[in-house]
Amino acid sequence: MLGLALLLGLLLLLVPGGPARAEDSGSAARPFTHQSVIDLAQTLAQSPFQRLPRAPEALTSLDYATYRQINYQSDAAVWGQSPTPFSVQLFAPGFLYDKLVDIDIVENGQAQPLAVGPDSFRVPDPALATLLAQVGKYAGMRLHYPLNRPDYDDEFLVFQGASFFRGVSRGQLYGLSARGLAIDVAEPGGEEHPVFRRFWIERPATDQQAMVVHALLDSERVTGAYRFGIYPGQPLRMEVEATLFPRQYLPHVGLAPLTSMFMHGPADPADQPDYRPAVHDSEGLAIQRSNGERLWRPLTNPRTLQASAFLDDNPAGFGLIQRSRELGAYQDLEAKYHRRPSAWVEPLGDWGKGQVQLVEIPSDSEANDNMVAYWRPENGLKAGEPFHFAYRLTWPDDAPRAPGQARIVRSAGGNKLFSGQREIMIDWAGSEDCAQLAVDAGISEGRIIETTLQPHPGIAGCRAFIAFDPGEAQAAELRVMLLRGDGSPAGETWLYRWLNEA
Repeated sequence: MLGLALLLGLLLLLVPGGPARAEDSGSAARPFTHQSVIDLAQTLAQSPFQRLPRAPEALTSLDYATYRQINYQSDAAVWGQSPTPFSVQLFAPGFLYDKLVDIDIVENGQAQPLAVGPDSFRVPDPALATLLAQVGKYAGMRLHYPLNRPDYDDEFLVFQGASFFRGVSRGQLYGLSARGLAIDVAEPGGEEHPVFRRFWIERPATDQQAMVVHALLDSERVTGAYRFGIYPGQPLRMEVEATLFPRQYLPHVGLAPLTSMFMHGPADPADQPDYRPAVHDSEGLAIQRSNGERLWRPLTNPRTLQASAFLDDNPAGFGLIQRSRELGAYQDLEAKYHRRPSAWVEPLGDWGKGQVQLVEIPSDSEANDNMVAYWRPENGLKAGEPFHFAYRLTWPDDAPRAPGQARIVRSAGGNKLFSGQREIMIDWAGSEDCAQLAVDAGISEGRIIETTLQPHPGIAGCRAFIAFDPGEAQAAELRVMLLRGDGSPAGETWLYRWLNEA
């Protein structure tokens, strides 16, 4: 921090556009509707991509401890002193958050840039306050609402970094993230990362229990206009509408992408000793196919990157799920993984043919998000053709229940006792009389040796054991169903990719 004040004048010259105070340029209120964002995105798509301005080095060189001491003044929160139950606080640029974004407030159909003043942030060094005011832009925002009790405004939704956002419902703690769009995930040429370069926040009415945020997305090959209808509660619900304008053909694009962390769990034990039986923000990928079938795919932390595709035509829903909600499943008193949210995507309208894609990236740190799930349209997006889609995103404890369908609450692998044969175990909770059910198991390589089904009183359900031999295969896809006598499914279908990682 020493010498920051002396360098202030020089550093401001490095900020694109100079010392861009919101009140200095373009601050006059202008008429605004969501069509304004669509028009901006369409116009932007006619020109080459321009990277977002970057914060000066005096901010980006801050270490994490110093950056954490920069906090928006709570008494300056947007609408914090008004009767509306919502308020907005802003993130300062700095540390890893080097991109500068514009944020406008919309009141009575008029949009006006949100200014940064010398008193906007509490800072450990007065020179930082001056610099932030001169930079005049933000790195993101967080929304507040009396979520858990009426006398305290909880932070419940954050937009910060590229096109990432994450939310919590009542009683939850932050975990996985969502983002506006994914492009070329796990492709050899590298991933393209779209950014939200500008936001517009509509002021809610005094008695309104929802709010609306608009966002302008931009990237090398696409622009987009997003509208988020936001409904806090149990669970947090977001109605998302987006119109994309591809600058170029996008063969590999991910709609409604979710990003999470998985280190280890019962189906994929830790490589190194760990007193915690599970470490993850999400434990499984859940899918509701268009034909009504429910799929459950336990996540893994593989030694090599893995991509899995689940084909469908107009899917009913998918999500990354943190199903185990008891402390004992994790034994982590600090991280409290049992309180992390799930995220469920419900497409609105016809999404056509494509696939739910799951990408599992090897990781040795629980600080890394190494799981990605999204919908990949079969034919990608064509250059010059607007593409509209909509979906409902909720942040529940679990995926929506299916009437008459048992849930898979645990699965694990190992060797069968006294034989050394490979074996998996699957627990379905809330199933019917196990004596009236059967297990149907298949494997893409090798063979299924034996299946056994027995009652599990502890979960009012059934436990299945499946012994299998993959032969010489290095990978094999397993599929296990719990069936009634008439052949109809009595529970979720269990899917798994076995890898020979010995």
